[in-house]
Amino acid sequence: MLELMLSCLVTLVPDILYRRYAQGKRLGHEITFFNVWYELRWGISCCAVLAISLITLIFYYHPTSDKITSFFRTVTILSEDGGRVADVFVANNSRVSEGDPLFRLDTSRQEAAAETARRQMVEVDAALLLGVAEISGAQAQLDASEAQLVQAKDDLQRRQSIAERNSTVVTEQELEQLSNAVDVAEGQRNAAIAAVQAATLRVSDTLPAQRDSAEAALAQAETEIALSTVYAGVSGTVTQFQLKPGDIINPILRPAGVLVADMAGPRRFMAGFRQISAGIVKEGMLIEMTCPAKPLTIIPMRVVQVQDTIAAGQFRPGDNLIDIQDRIRPGTLLAIMEPIFPEKVEGVPPGSRCTGVGFTDHSKFIEENGLTGLHAFMYKAIDGLGVTNAVVIRAMAIVIPVKALVFN
Repeated sequence: MLELMLSCLVTLVPDILYRRYAQGKRLGHEITFFNVWYELRWGISCCAVLAISLITLIFYYHPTSDKITSFFRTVTILSEDGGRVADVFVANNSRVSEGDPLFRLDTSRQEAAAETARRQMVEVDAALLLGVAEISGAQAQLDASEAQLVQAKDDLQRRQSIAERNSTVVTEQELEQLSNAVDVAEGQRNAAIAAVQAATLRVSDTLPAQRDSAEAALAQAETEIALSTVYAGVSGTVTQFQLKPGDIINPILRPAGVLVADMAGPRRFMAGFRQISAGIVKEGMLIEMTCPAKPLTIIPMRVVQVQDTIAAGQFRPGDNLIDIQDRIRPGTLLAIMEPIFPEKVEGVPPGSRCTGVGFTDHSKFIEENGLTGLHAFMYKAIDGLGVTNAVVIRAMAIVIPVKALVFN
């Protein structure tokens, strides 16, 4: 409407004035409803062309978007394993900080496994003490068998020396018995050596390995007990959280709730512009927006980042070829904005849908390129035409509550 009124002032109004005062034609007499097109065809045609050109120029250099929102992050509340809820520490819509406990699962099975591991460790410790005594007993038997072997060898050697001097005193059967006794003593000594080695190996390797296994089982059980208590990973607000003791939790089929995380840093809003605005929306661009959550308020924003890709072109490799005609939606240009005055966005809940208009500023471009005269005036005029969108966004801020509460 503003563009049409401006176009009429420089096209249709001069044409009417010329017809009235230069040609002497009067409205309602020479100029009637039936011949108004013929009489004012130049003014009407120029007005239409100028109005369309102005609207195109304004909306190109001052883009608008009704797709502005402030995203927020949610964290699903899950446990490591499924189980039955034993205790619940927070209520729905409670404010929690990072590290606060949320709920605990029943740990009877894990506690029993931990107690079993502790008993195994005590049993292994007792077996280690017994193994030291077994080593001492086996060493004593080894000493006795070695003494018997020495005695048997001495007896055999003595009888052999006697037999060499007087063969009639020592019989062949006696020498054979003494030789067998030496073999038996050597076997007993070897058995005692094996017993000592087995007892030593059991104390040095087998029992410590069993104790390590019991310690590992105890650590696993204690870890499962610790993981049975679910803590808040980030600070935020717990929502959709209706757990009661006795409920069954499954990390795949039934999460416990949702944690809406606090936003770190300044509030950011994402705006989706049409692709034709890709050459206009740049970092540092001024955006004015209004939100139904905070009516009658204009919030100045500044573009801090423009996404260099459009989501409509993304794809995931699969076993089917992609056909371009399947991509029906053209996609929008994503601009990330921050408020110039952070206090202005207070009262606008995250997730609110807002509307905004952008304003170009070519003053830096004019200065860098040294533009003067008509060229500089054209860029200044383009920047000045943004006042129409400024009027529009303020009118929308006034109309939004009326439209939502009365005409909806």
